[in-house]
Amino acid sequence: MLRRKTNGLTRRSGSSPITVKNGNNTVDRRGFLRGSGLAIGGLTAIAATGGSVTQATAQSAATRAVETIKSVCTHCSVGCTVIAEVDNGVWTGQEPAWDSPFNLGAHCAKGSAVREHAHGERRLKYPMKKENGEWVRISWAQAIEEIGDGMMKIREESGPDSVYWLGSAKHNNEQAYLFRKFAAYWGTNNVDHQARICHSTTVAGVANTWGYGAMTNSYNDIHNSKAIFVIGGNPAEAHPVSLLHMLKAKEQNNAPLIVCDPRFTRTAAHADEYVRFRPGSDVALVWGILWHIFENSWEDKEFIRTRVWGMDQIRDEVARWTPEEVERVTGAPGSQLERVARTLANNRPGTVIWCMGGTQHTNGNNNTRAYCILQLALGNMGKAGGGTNIFRGHDNVQGATDLGVLADTLPGYYGLSAGSWAHWARVWEEDLDYLKGRFSPELVGDTPMMNLTGIPVSRWIDGVLEDAADIDQPDNTRAMVLWGHAPNSQTRQKEMKTAMEKLDMLVVVDPYPTVSAVLHDRTDGVYLLPACTQFETRGSVTASNRSLQWRDKVVEPLFESLPDHTIMAMFAEKFGFHEKIFRNIAIDEGGEPNIEDITREFNRGMWTIGYTGQSPERLKLHMANQYTFDRTTLRAVGGPADGDFYGLPWPCWGTPEMNHPGTANLYDMSIPVADGGLTFRARFGVERDGDNLLAEGVFTPGSDIEDGYPEFTVQMLRDLGWEDDLTNGEKASINAVAGYPEGAPLTSEAESDFNAATAGVNWKTDLSGGIQRVAIAHGCAPFGNAKARAVVWTFPDPVPTHREPLYSNRRDLVADYPTYEDKKFWRVPTLYASIQENDFSEEYPIILTSGRLVEYEGGGDESRSNPWLAELQQDMFVEINTRDANNLGVRDGAQVWVEGPEGGKVKVMAMVTERVGEGVAFMPFHFGGHMEGVDLRDKYPEGADPYVLGESTNTAQTYGYDSVTQMQETKATLCKIWTA
Repeated sequence: MLRRKTNGLTRRSGSSPITVKNGNNTVDRRGFLRGSGLAIGGLTAIAATGGSVTQATAQSAATRAVETIKSVCTHCSVGCTVIAEVDNGVWTGQEPAWDSPFNLGAHCAKGSAVREHAHGERRLKYPMKKENGEWVRISWAQAIEEIGDGMMKIREESGPDSVYWLGSAKHNNEQAYLFRKFAAYWGTNNVDHQARICHSTTVAGVANTWGYGAMTNSYNDIHNSKAIFVIGGNPAEAHPVSLLHMLKAKEQNNAPLIVCDPRFTRTAAHADEYVRFRPGSDVALVWGILWHIFENSWEDKEFIRTRVWGMDQIRDEVARWTPEEVERVTGAPGSQLERVARTLANNRPGTVIWCMGGTQHTNGNNNTRAYCILQLALGNMGKAGGGTNIFRGHDNVQGATDLGVLADTLPGYYGLSAGSWAHWARVWEEDLDYLKGRFSPELVGDTPMMNLTGIPVSRWIDGVLEDAADIDQPDNTRAMVLWGHAPNSQTRQKEMKTAMEKLDMLVVVDPYPTVSAVLHDRTDGVYLLPACTQFETRGSVTASNRSLQWRDKVVEPLFESLPDHTIMAMFAEKFGFHEKIFRNIAIDEGGEPNIEDITREFNRGMWTIGYTGQSPERLKLHMANQYTFDRTTLRAVGGPADGDFYGLPWPCWGTPEMNHPGTANLYDMSIPVADGGLTFRARFGVERDGDNLLAEGVFTPGSDIEDGYPEFTVQMLRDLGWEDDLTNGEKASINAVAGYPEGAPLTSEAESDFNAATAGVNWKTDLSGGIQRVAIAHGCAPFGNAKARAVVWTFPDPVPTHREPLYSNRRDLVADYPTYEDKKFWRVPTLYASIQENDFSEEYPIILTSGRLVEYEGGGDESRSNPWLAELQQDMFVEINTRDANNLGVRDGAQVWVEGPEGGKVKVMAMVTERVGEGVAFMPFHFGGHMEGVDLRDKYPEGADPYVLGESTNTAQTYGYDSVTQMQETKATLCKIWTA
């Protein structure tokens, strides 16, 4: 499947879609272009002129200047800068940016082809609806009117929770923030996005270990690594440009690269040590490595003493994982893991890298915490070259998560508590009672719907299909809005089809129709709304390393597409809260909310994670002066941004005027907080079981508190004698937060009440930023100075524990390491033991896992609609080990059926290879448009079908969700394979 194909040319005439009928028909590049009726460069001309192509004269070429505009690639999270060449409003060419410290003049295949994403002929060109089984073109006014009326009817009959607003990792930060704010004004927490199914277990595991749930260092900081440990990630394909940074460390530091993966990936091909292990046994593998570290006293004892809590409990658990038991569970030899442990111990600081291979498990939160504990034991946290470099998937999945497009939080991870809502009501200058009135008045137990975690996107199917009496909301989900989301990236596709057909209404907002247009058999009640791409708007986007970059608009919205935030404004107008939601946001020409105003609004509220210092002006300054930033440290050396870290990686404390440089490496205690240093966050209290949870005698340079300390509040400033460091304006703002607005009379009798109220105002709720400013002026971190916790007492498994996947073919291990009992959380019943108690392994003996390809991204709709990428990978396939294939009578290139134990099956091409071990099969997850052997191309709107279609691996994938976050299981289910 990764070979170039040149045989079996397929031709077509006119503008009808290219159709691959079966596995024997393929398309080469020249034939593809000839069959499309295009020559090189022709797509741009056709997109711009509607079909008439005229030759440019030398005179016109000479007199018209080509404008170059900086943007950021819309695929993975590296954040590569794209230089767009625009001629008379038409995007005619692109180059990678040599000045960008992230991509250094490099692009991967997807990044090299993003121009076609914007100018692609397969885009949705105008609003459409399904009417009597046919796609019908409608106006925007009609679409907003009909959808709005339908949603208001559902709201009146079943409450606001019956409309699910599914957001996107493709939104820029401003759009993501506005989307979450929009959901709040609609009155529901049934809002989520792709992070739920890619890194929610990372966020939960990492945030509950040391405070923040994000990548701690950066791709560039890997240059400083003395060892690189990759587990459950394939950067060479998923994040190709990141590999440049890894290889730099490998070459200049002689850093050994250790890759742990059930599959021999393109990343593993670069490894000094490749560890193949059984899918779903990550915790056992990491404990096997730690067993050798503890056995040989290779851990960093002083780091653990001063900055880690609970490591003794980890030691007790690790002691059970002898080399023999680890090999029994993982398949990895003890001698190899001893070598890995020795390598990590002898080459410090080393970095740990993971991606969805570690997160998408029923045991995902345990996996991510085990990875963190490995780094804590080695003392690799808070150091250049160390840390956990967690590679995010989509271009703004980090930002969309930070901005709160989640079912369990508001922007900045403020949660859904009464205090969190009060904070954002102050930021929005909204009456809190009005917001409360937007939500259903029902209670779940004693919890109002406003404070109740919503249904996660991984479970929206069950919000539709479960009996209403069994879900924690007034009624079932009746309308689904898929806004920039590929449904084929989710498991249980057959049940999703059923759920889509049961909905009253299905609304898809996307530049491309996505599989949402064809998965179901609906004849009406489906709307397709054409959002423009991120190249047709402007705004900030957050790379995986927490740096914000500013995209400028490359071209005006094409066809009848509109920016996402303009569409949100149109719905807000229909629903009657437009003036409220935009009271501090200007509306520009064409009804488009002003992006910079939205940036400034979230700057005013996101104190928790330091999204407050990155004003639009500072971000634009960084983009204009990329060449001034060091390629390793990311710090500007001279120039107008001198001293800043590129993109002001959060936390960028205080107001923009405070000029904090951002934080390149989280928890680095070697530099002052004012210069980007940090401690571990005091998020979990000051004491546990009589033990001190604060740091022991360690602190950042220049700290006036030379020991651990809790988070900062007004009371803490009083106790330290620092309250008078606040300005009068800051004090007035704090008083207002406490309920004493400026000018309010304060009698002597009320003074004690006033002092008590203001005492509780803290660094997260002070809208002036004064508490943060004063703390940093005294050399302290606003969020305190604590120990990381290796034991998370609030999780189902306080100490990370190996638990067998729900569908396991190792029944001996199921008995020893069982899953959880069934339970209800996130509003829906969730099955564990009732599935695992059934033995499916005899009929379904092969472990099925999934992952990415370099050619495509996410659900693949946009990249499979790109002719340059579609040429490279034309067939959906399954990788089968040679021995398994021979035993099954499967030949390389043959069509096979792959079926999961829940009955979903896919017809794909077999790739016989040693990449996967015996008993393991792998499929990529970027395909869609086929369903159980049936080609659905004729169900797409005319001219909007992707060039390449294929089965979704998730049709054969099965039920299974993480015990904390409801992350879906895609890496360790079972299947059977037979020839088609």
